[in-house]
Amino acid sequence: MITIIAAIGLNNELGKDNDLIWHLPADLRRFKKVTSGHTIIMGRNTFESIGKPLPNRRSIIITRNISYKKEGCEVVHSLEDAIKLIKNQKNAFIIGGAQIYKEAIEKKLVDQLDITKVHQNFDADVFFPTIDMASWKEMSEETFLPDDKNQYTYSFLSYKRIT
Repeated sequence: MITIIAAIGLNNELGKDNDLIWHLPADLRRFKKVTSGHTIIMGRNTFESIGKPLPNRRSIIITRNISYKKEGCEVVHSLEDAIKLIKNQKNAFIIGGAQIYKEAIEKKLVDQLDITKVHQNFDADVFFPTIDMASWKEMSEETFLPDDKNQYTYSFLSYKRIT
C-alpha cells in the first residue's frame, strides 16, 4: 500500500520558501510513528528541507539531476522508478513535495491519503493538489484543539481510494 502523508492548511497550503509554515509537534510525532520502519519517497527539495535521512526509514529521493547523490538514500529519476523499488513492500509513504503529490494522485499510484489538516490559513508558495473527493472515502477523522504545545486546531484525516 502506498500512502500520501501530508500536513496542509485550510487552503491546501503546504509550505513556503521550502520549509514548513507552522510548528505542530503532535503532527511531527504522528509522522514519526506512522512512517518509522517504512520507506519514504520524496522529491529532492523535500529532502533538502529535511537535510538528512530520517532514522529508521528507507529514504528514496526523486530528482531529475542525474548526478545527485546523498549518503544513506536511494536516488531515482521518476516516481515510477521509486514505485518499482518498493513493489514488494507492504507499506510506503510519499512525503512530498507538491509535484510528487500531484503526479501520484493524477496517475492513481496511491491507495491512501493520511492528511493533517491545520485549521488556519497561511501565507504559502506551495500547495497540496486539489483532491476529487468522489474518488476517496474518509476512513477516520480526529480533531484536536490548540494546547500549550500545538498552536492551531488540527485534524488527522485518513482516506482510502475507492475509484
